[in-house]
Amino acid sequence: MPENVNFDLLYRSHYRRVVGLCRQLLGRSGGQAEDAAQEVFMRAYRALDRYDPAQPFSGWILRIASNHCIDIMRRRKKETRLFGDEDVETLEVESGDASALGALLSAEQADEMKAAVASLPEKYRIPLVLAYYEESSYDEIASTLGITRNHVGVLILRAKQALRQRLAREGTVAEQAPPPGAKGDRA
Repeated sequence: MPENVNFDLLYRSHYRRVVGLCRQLLGRSGGQAEDAAQEVFMRAYRALDRYDPAQPFSGWILRIASNHCIDIMRRRKKETRLFGDEDVETLEVESGDASALGALLSAEQADEMKAAVASLPEKYRIPLVLAYYEESSYDEIASTLGITRNHVGVLILRAKQALRQRLAREGTVAEQAPPPGAKGDRA
């Protein structure tokens, strides 16, 4: 590890953003996102000698986070195919009234948007989150996901269409389909 790097300071200044990205990509509770974020920082610490100080640390750590979360989702998909979806079964047993969760999420428009994004299939949610929440370019997303730039654009378009439809069904203003904090379309 380079001697002039204070990793504790880097950790404290970037932790919230990494957890936020993990939460958006994983679409699950904060506990799983926090576990993923901890793993991201452990990986970053071990790979710190490969970090180029000429580049922003935030971009480097967020790329590690997005790659790690994508790996988790791939494992999750494989486990679901093999063993079924235990989380859904557990949730059904623990919560007798699923509409209470829906009422809680609809309390604020921002919560509705987050819920709508989280409900998107992974193939739409991942590029949308990377584009709008992490401000990655289409080329960066294509490289991360191993697909073409055009495919990224199609996936993001379909994700926005699905968001508009869901928000319209729920009575939310559908014109706000790009997530809060979005800087506009980058097609």
